[in-house]
Amino acid sequence: MNAEALARALGVPVSRTTVWADPISAAMALWAIDTDARQAAFIAQIGHESGRLVYVRELWGPTPAQARYEGREDLGNTQPGDGKRFMGRGLIQITGRTNYAKAGGELDLPLLEQPELLEQPTNAALSAAWFWNVHGLNELADAGDFATITRRINGGMNGYADRLALLALAKDALTEV
Repeated sequence: MNAEALARALGVPVSRTTVWADPISAAMALWAIDTDARQAAFIAQIGHESGRLVYVRELWGPTPAQARYEGREDLGNTQPGDGKRFMGRGLIQITGRTNYAKAGGELDLPLLEQPELLEQPTNAALSAAWFWNVHGLNELADAGDFATITRRINGGMNGYADRLALLALAKDALTEV
């Protein structure tokens, strides 16, 4: 997907998508996000999670929800400081020591030592596509089950209206390509 199509898919200026188009395209190709349905759903979800390619690191308050990252064994946050250290990063907001370890192993990145590597465009895109693959989201996109995709990424339905709006934009952008 080129920068112009990505900009249309997210409703943003091309200047914001120039740095992202190649890493996102390469990540989608690597993880078989290769049909219009898969690509539209992926672009919509990463568009929402990243604030339309603005944020590759979770904004930290800490909010009450973020404070609960600390000590969460389901995220692998078992050491003091893990909650903040392994906050959401990348285009899909990978969160928790366990997910960083898994992504780092698959992407050959030392994420436990350098979690900020997920803030770099290539790694941010690759980690999102890796997460997408590991959680079976291509199959859900093929089935048109956008709500379950949202739940698997977000844990709930936060921002669902925005995600749906981005899905419509992405579908339109892909039909123009």
